[in-house]
Amino acid sequence: MFKFKRSFPAPQLGAKFILLTLLGTVLLATCTPADVPKKPWREELRVIVVQGENNMDMEFEQQLVALFGKQLQIKIRLLPLPLDQITSALMANRGHIAAAGLRSNDATVMRFGPSYQTVNEQVVCTGTPPKRIDGLLNRTIAVAAGSAQEAALREAKNKLTELRWVARSKQTAANLLAEVATGKLECTVANEEQLALARNYAPNLDAAFDLATPSRLAWAFAPDSDATLLAEAQKFFAGIKQDGTLRRLLDRYYGHNERLEPIDSVAFITKARTDLPHLRHLFEEGQMVSGIDWRLLAAISYHESHWNPLATSATNVRGLMMLTEETADRMKVTDRLDPRQSILAGARYLRLLQEQLPSRIADEERIWLALAAYNQGQGHMEDARVLTARARLNADVWADVKKIMPLLTQPQYFEQTKHGYARGGEAVILVETVRLYYDMLKHLDTHEMPNLPTTPFRLKLPGSEKFTSP
Repeated sequence: MFKFKRSFPAPQLGAKFILLTLLGTVLLATCTPADVPKKPWREELRVIVVQGENNMDMEFEQQLVALFGKQLQIKIRLLPLPLDQITSALMANRGHIAAAGLRSNDATVMRFGPSYQTVNEQVVCTGTPPKRIDGLLNRTIAVAAGSAQEAALREAKNKLTELRWVARSKQTAANLLAEVATGKLECTVANEEQLALARNYAPNLDAAFDLATPSRLAWAFAPDSDATLLAEAQKFFAGIKQDGTLRRLLDRYYGHNERLEPIDSVAFITKARTDLPHLRHLFEEGQMVSGIDWRLLAAISYHESHWNPLATSATNVRGLMMLTEETADRMKVTDRLDPRQSILAGARYLRLLQEQLPSRIADEERIWLALAAYNQGQGHMEDARVLTARARLNADVWADVKKIMPLLTQPQYFEQTKHGYARGGEAVILVETVRLYYDMLKHLDTHEMPNLPTTPFRLKLPGSEKFTSP
């Protein structure tokens, strides 16, 4: 059911929290470039970012910027601009850096810092996909103006001079992929991560072929920018590559893409629109008692029971949150099939597992470690952390622990542990899939899901009795 097409070497939850935490040292503010007085970068670092609603790429870039500001111990000011205006603004020295997922392969006028991510640029079309670049000659192609995708097309044009496309201003790869998915546009270009995310909402999208050479994404600097600033950026990226911070960030934002088959994505989105609105107020109550985002609780519940209050497994775990008898007793649940009791107990239990972890573990890592414990038990998760430390990886980071946890099925590993054999691979699948469902719910909550009144509801399933939440 699940695809593991790519594996990053060691989401979402916590990205915004980290940014807020870093504000104790770094001030992230936004304004238009015209409003910004020109100050030396050591007084205030002006960073041009892509204007528009938050998405995974933007959050990832802003996380990097926040960490850079923290290292330099200076104030950061974010300057949002449409993608097609970023290069000219940087050249006019309206900002010191552009952190906008720009392609550094063919640097001519601007200077670039070290590449932090390499991605394939892929052609995506409606109908019968072309197999080669010359198959694009009779197609209508549109890309976001100023994007890495437009730069990749320019490279491809060196081999096929007849190649033509439309560069659209104030557009994103996500917007254009949505147009292709609905048949409004014949073709576009997106990088592999943008496409992987879009396919969760539009399973009919698929890559026709890779275009040009992979894009090496990097921060851009004006040609006359201060050489010491570029040196600081080089030092920063060398440091986060060496200590593993960069790979953990890449894993947090992109490591859980492409977990679902198209049919599973369709089923999830359908139920999010039909079943979830009737349960939403219970998940929101779960957030109130636990402090855990209701959408994450809903994502866990969908993975566990597909939001079926009557769900029962062969091992007798039951209900919306699939509680064991032991956990139900511990959380003082009298009826595991009662939706409200199940959700509140699951939320409180997950919070308890978080609190049992060492206080030094960051919140954005703590939730995923706790979720692995929710699946396999706290003891087995701790065994995995011990083995992670022995492997000289970071036992406080999920991206490292998830590499070791599947080894708990192998005697040469579980015989070294306190709690023995465990299906650790199941915990990894659960956490990574829940991360994806959580991201999808955040997107749907913003764009599509109805927000029904939070009143008591009656949910009737075929062949079942009615369940009423008090």
